[in-house]
Amino acid sequence: MKPVIETNNLTKCFGAFTAVDHISFSVEKGEIFGFLGANGAGKTTAMRMLCGLSKPTAGKGLVAGYNIAKQSEQVKQNIGYMSQKFSLYEDLKVWENMQLYAGIYGVSRHAIGPKIDETLSRLGLMHEKNTLVKELPLGWKQKLAFSVAIFHEPQIVFLDEPTGGVDPITRRQFWELIYEAAERGITIFVTTHYMDEAEYCNRISIMVDGRIDALDSPRNLREQFQAQTMDEVFRKLARKATRIES
Repeated sequence: MKPVIETNNLTKCFGAFTAVDHISFSVEKGEIFGFLGANGAGKTTAMRMLCGLSKPTAGKGLVAGYNIAKQSEQVKQNIGYMSQKFSLYEDLKVWENMQLYAGIYGVSRHAIGPKIDETLSRLGLMHEKNTLVKELPLGWKQKLAFSVAIFHEPQIVFLDEPTGGVDPITRRQFWELIYEAAERGITIFVTTHYMDEAEYCNRISIMVDGRIDALDSPRNLREQFQAQTMDEVFRKLARKATRIES
């Protein structure tokens, strides 16, 4: 099977500044792919290109088989996205948020109701169906946001630091949802600042100053850099960075 994400010398420049510098990698179907880098490394800019939100300056990128520069609308139809900042509507009820996003994602009208009930039952949130989202604990909000991002069963879901500010127990529960989605064949593309979460990924890339300086499984990266933890690997690479903004 072809990779669901492919990039070849993908580049993004803002004037004389090269935010993403000729990165090349691929991601397989159902893979949990960690996309790491310190602030300013270029990972957010790269993710925006892969989501069809920003056109590359040079190079090529395919997401779900579509060219990110020429077929951005088709890319958007085949992905899910969850940002670091909570993305649901606080003043709508849980079921209203789910219905709204289901419509945006193009889920057929007759399938929306049963899908909402099935999702809430799986999350253990059926009793919160009529609760305003702003009244939910943060951990429940994050799990709900993830479930909404994959409500339409996309080929790929992009997660931009999805567990920021969440306690360790809730983070672990969130990752159980990620594993379940990956087992269903959904590819997970995730950025995180938590290096213990990096250990949960099948493979990890680490960006430094717009380039991918390392890409392998957590185990192989620890061996390559003679490190005990991914945090140690990350720190060794981050020390090479010369810029602070992207």
